[in-house]
Amino acid sequence: MTKIRLLLLDDHALFRAGLSRLLGTESDFQLVAQCATSAEALDVLAQQPVDLVLLDYDLGEEHGFEFIRKARETGHTGRVFIVTAGMSDADSVRALGHGVCGIFLKTSPPAQLSEAIRKVMAGETWIDQRCIRALVQAVDRSKENERNRQLTDRERDVLKGVFEGLTNKEIAAALGISEGSVKSALQQLFLKTGVRTRSQLVRVALEEYAGAWGLGR
Repeated sequence: MTKIRLLLLDDHALFRAGLSRLLGTESDFQLVAQCATSAEALDVLAQQPVDLVLLDYDLGEEHGFEFIRKARETGHTGRVFIVTAGMSDADSVRALGHGVCGIFLKTSPPAQLSEAIRKVMAGETWIDQRCIRALVQAVDRSKENERNRQLTDRERDVLKGVFEGLTNKEIAAALGISEGSVKSALQQLFLKTGVRTRSQLVRVALEEYAGAWGLGR
């Protein structure tokens, strides 16, 4: 079985030790290294392949976004997954605009992190429900983007429901429309964005919003 090669970058030694023990219990994970600084992590990336970087957003005197930029500049093509104690709404959107595959809050159940890692490695985007508010606001502000002006009000409302993790039935109930109307709006969203799944739709929409606000990668 091919293992998922992980690199942990966090400036808190106690958290690194605890998370290292947790990850070590998973048979499909391989913790390549645990680092306290960006410099240490970049050295590891230069020496061996890493599939996923578990990155703390706040590295004390350093900033997680700076690490992402330097890692990309050095040719790192693996995924970056933010594991943080908390982020502002603007930084949540900015992080996703930088191409991270998701945001996981440290206050979440530890076992949930293993599930999240497997999902992002399968190509999905993991966003903690407590970070959804920033994304909902992104939908509300989509009129600022020329491309998103092509979306109807209903499509924007349905997209907002997708961001909130609602099912078609729940979206229909919230909007007071039929489930068939929700499916129809979703199909139009898929056509306009060129995607086939909800996960892909979320990712494309996030990238579009980030670009529209000048929150470059």
